[in-house]
Amino acid sequence: MRHLSALTGASLLALAGQTAVAQIAFELDEITFSANRTPTARASAGATVTVITGDEIRASGEARVIDYIARMPGVGVLARGPVGALSSITIRGASRNYVQVLVDGIDVTDPSGPQVAFDFGQLLTDDVSRIEILRGAQSALYGSSAIGGVVSITTARAEEEGFTQTVAAEAGTYSTLRGSYGLAFRQGDTDLALTISGIETDGFSAADEADGNTEDDGYSATRLSFSGGTRLQNGVELGLSGFLQDGEGEYDEQFPVGDGSPDELTRAETWGLRGFIRFDSGAIRNELALTGFRIERNDTGSTVFGPFDVTYAGERTGLSYQGDMVLGGGELSFGGSLNRESYDQSGSFGPGGGDNTVAAVFAEYALAATQTLDLTGTVRLDSHSEFGEFATGRLAGAWRVRPDVIVRSSLANGFRAPSNYELFGPFVGNPDLEAEESLSFDLGVEKLFGDTGMISATLFYNETDNLIDYDGASYIQIPGTVIRRGLELEASHAISDRLTLSGNYTFTDDKTPAISAGNTWNTSFGKHDLSIALDAAITDRLRGVFTVQHVADRQSLPDYTLANVMLTQEINDSAEAYLRIENLTDEQYQLIEGYGTSGRAFYAGFRARF
Repeated sequence: MRHLSALTGASLLALAGQTAVAQIAFELDEITFSANRTPTARASAGATVTVITGDEIRASGEARVIDYIARMPGVGVLARGPVGALSSITIRGASRNYVQVLVDGIDVTDPSGPQVAFDFGQLLTDDVSRIEILRGAQSALYGSSAIGGVVSITTARAEEEGFTQTVAAEAGTYSTLRGSYGLAFRQGDTDLALTISGIETDGFSAADEADGNTEDDGYSATRLSFSGGTRLQNGVELGLSGFLQDGEGEYDEQFPVGDGSPDELTRAETWGLRGFIRFDSGAIRNELALTGFRIERNDTGSTVFGPFDVTYAGERTGLSYQGDMVLGGGELSFGGSLNRESYDQSGSFGPGGGDNTVAAVFAEYALAATQTLDLTGTVRLDSHSEFGEFATGRLAGAWRVRPDVIVRSSLANGFRAPSNYELFGPFVGNPDLEAEESLSFDLGVEKLFGDTGMISATLFYNETDNLIDYDGASYIQIPGTVIRRGLELEASHAISDRLTLSGNYTFTDDKTPAISAGNTWNTSFGKHDLSIALDAAITDRLRGVFTVQHVADRQSLPDYTLANVMLTQEINDSAEAYLRIENLTDEQYQLIEGYGTSGRAFYAGFRARF
């Protein structure tokens, strides 16, 4: 992910020209960094993307990233219990192994898991300044696993000259304590930011208490994230970002789900690092980047099959290059990458491991075809060390029918490479697996009402072939096509200068081939997902945010309605206190069959910036 400071003069002029033609005044947060290879004004992006700012996240008060994005269009949530428990999202009905997740440009999906996917259960909002949710097949931009979409997260950055400090503390239900400290510095072309955060909670039973489970499953973690960059006198830019996290959480056994023994414990240590250098060579703006990611998980406990102690380790390293240049009235981006991914397993379930290398080349051309039409074409070729080459492409366009009406559409194919565990896992691996293949299309229209509101509607369609699933003995390829299709509606309206109403609705339908072992990829999301938010300035210093979400027509679970409220009282211009009530009506529901969710919970906190 790139930042505005990294834009070339030509890119800025192109963005400004496109925005001026549209006659719409967009703020800086209306630029998307994930929809194309270069930063793009949202009015010119053909892909469907939701941009979430840090202010919006803080206003909601949500502790976990997953709890906030659960209310976004096209997003569903699957969680196995409280904070720290394995949690994931679906995008347009595609499960977590079809969703690419980046933190400051670092691929944080877990190479050591059965499927390469990201666990949102341990990611808090303390150091998050921006989230972009890019929907639809994006393999032409991001390679394997981006069949459903991409979640791109940016951590805290220095936003003003000089030193800035932030502190936050929170206490609440389940003996929860949470806190963070942030330090940022900016001077001219140099910026630094650092955030330290931590949480400790007794939690509640991961296996649903309604089924007679009484053992609380606690969690504790500390996280350090950092970023920095500088521009040298010769114009060369250098940057570094990364994070370290150490967490320990209790969970409940499976087969069947329950807390029959009190000793299930998982410990995880994770780090990620990305460094880059940017420089000009004639008309070309160049970027070289090196990334690294490692996760080590140790799971201990006992089940009906006996005690176990197993350790999983996953690593990913990558080297990438991208060049950008103005060409023929548009902007050409080109480059390549080389990534190595590996996993190792030791302990009770036997030794295991494997690795693969993926080399890729890509090109993208963004063109203002007319004063009201922007087109972007992207092609990519991945060469996987285990199953060969795969070519992907995406064509996206944005047509400003009128200054206040934008039509967007994209057509793309994608793929998911089998994970190292699916290929080489002990007892269950199948080295003959091939990549899953997908085709994605969406068409949407957005109507703007000046500064007071908007309304949009998007139709989407995705089909996936060569589905990989587990048949009870090993991973196999399933014949047939998985089809996911639906409609996303989104609207917001400033009723007055003190009251704003917003909401979205997603209808998702799917058609899945019959699988002997039972396909779980598409059975837990709701066909109907409605979210409504009311943001009110009650007084000059008191603000309230009320949200409600209703999820209906789930294949294996009943409907549920979840309401939250957040009250924020400004103490002065730099400090505020808040009260957050989660599950206001004490709704009893499950996100995954057999696993519990929070009852009504209260959290009080304090935040300051100085």
